Amino acid sequence: MKKVVVLGGYGNFGKRIVESLVGIDELTIYVAGRSQEKALKCIEHLPVNSKALLKPLVIDIFAADFEEQIKSLSPYLVIHTSGPFQGQDYRVPKACIASGANYIDLADDRRFVCDITELDQYAKDNGVVVVSGASSVPGLSSTVIQHYRDQFDTLTSIDLSIAPGNKAERGLATVEAILSYTGHPISVFKNGDWQNIYGWMDSKTNNFGGFVGKRHLANVDVPDLELFPKHYNVEQRVTFQAGLELTFLHQTMVFMAALAKRGVVKNWAPLAKSIVTTSNLFLPFGSDKGAMEVLLRGVGVNGQDKTVRWTLYAPKGNGPYIPTLSTIILAKKLLQMEDIDNGARPCVDLFEISDFKPYFDAFDIHFEER
Repeated sequence: MKKVVVLGGYGNFGKRIVESLVGIDELTIYVAGRSQEKALKCIEHLPVNSKALLKPLVIDIFAADFEEQIKSLSPYLVIHTSGPFQGQDYRVPKACIASGANYIDLADDRRFVCDITELDQYAKDNGVVVVSGASSVPGLSSTVIQHYRDQFDTLTSIDLSIAPGNKAERGLATVEAILSYTGHPISVFKNGDWQNIYGWMDSKTNNFGGFVGKRHLANVDVPDLELFPKHYNVEQRVTFQAGLELTFLHQTMVFMAALAKRGVVKNWAPLAKSIVTTSNLFLPFGSDKGAMEVLLRGVGVNGQDKTVRWTLYAPKGNGPYIPTLSTIILAKKLLQMEDIDNGARPCVDLFEISDFKPYFDAFDIHFEER
């Protein structure tokens, strides 16, 4: 039986990944984290007819003997969901490589994802696959761009945005990650050059159409901002923004960003737990509907100006499943022994849109292209 360790397996994203893998035969899944109680509770809520064998695993990624614990398990695959990834070093992927285990993470931290290639030769020497950023960005976003890239002779701009519904489940690690750069400079490719903007500032409204409509957006730091300008040979700009559905909460974040920019508050991240608790008071308001948009502009292969707008719509609170899909798809490819080159890389251009379609259908998620 192959062994899969899901670090943070009972967390916001980890539990969804475990849920999607339990139907695989001859598989042992370790729901891993620092709390055995939470791991057991997660297992209890999974389908009783699961084909995979489920086990709790108490483990701390920051423990001195973490690598030894991974080696003693001899897993085939380790899935790392224990964020925030901001400030984490490569101790987890290094331990996996040393153990001969394939590795996938859902990291959203720019440096963590973009610099994972430092481990490329180490991963090749040990015959394993290491992929970082197997999430909405850059996993899904790059898949969409690559799907339409051949329709363009030149890409002038790529504008990405995500707008979750207010009732969507809030992950503490995700909130910590966002707060870590709120009001701090972010290097972006703009007007054909690299320059600084500030996290959760430059607020604007975008009309996503469909059942989502207009939503507030502000600057967010993601790996795409660094990876895509060169990878897709973009001439003018690459942007990424996200926002909160409720105007009051969104503008509060914009105000917090202004305070951080002025140095009144050095870093909001240590207050993440209190901020999540406070924001949860507003869960009865807003909706459970979210959207993601990829907007491409440039010159088509016919020499005419061309624009492609790809919009993903998630109803019924199913938006939090979207960040897990790249990892689930890649994990299943590895478990099915599909041919994937060994080495370490960001999760860019590894999928087709058709890989996501069965999951979109299962969660009543759909997309429109214009």
